[in-house]
Formats: sequence, C-alpha cells, structure tokens
Amino acid sequence: MDVLYFAWVRERIGLPRERVETGAATVADLVSELSAREDRYAAAFADLSALRVALDQELSDFDAPLAGVREVAFFPPMTGG
Repeated sequence: MDVLYFAWVRERIGLPRERVETGAATVADLVSELSAREDRYAAAFADLSALRVALDQELSDFDAPLAGVREVAFFPPMTGG
C-alpha cells in the first residue's frame, strides 16, 4: 500500500510517500510497525492525538481495518480558515 505523509509528519520522517508491504490489520498496527523502523518514525508517531489518518482519501480512525486499503495518509489536524 502507499503511505503518504503531510506537513510536519513528512518533515520528521523525511519522505512525502512510500510503498509499504505490511501484515498490519489496523491503522494502529501499521503505526506500530512504522514506529519500530527508526527513531524518525517513532518521533512522528509519538503523539497520535496530534495526528489524523485517511484511508483511500476518507477520514478514518486508528482502529480502522486495513483490509483492501490502497492508500493511508497521515497528517496533522486541519484548521478552518
């Protein structure tokens, strides 16, 4: 699946996107896998309350299943303007 990173998440990880092979069942499982990779991932995912996630461009929750998902995007909360 494609994993996309936006704003400060991208800055901490150092990539705008990457292709990930995973056996993760949920978004939270994927976050655990990514966080275990390197310190930069652990830093980006240290505070999940400061992150939002979208699955195939639909806002979702961290306990959402990943079955059939092609794209996961992580980004900070959006503000109105």
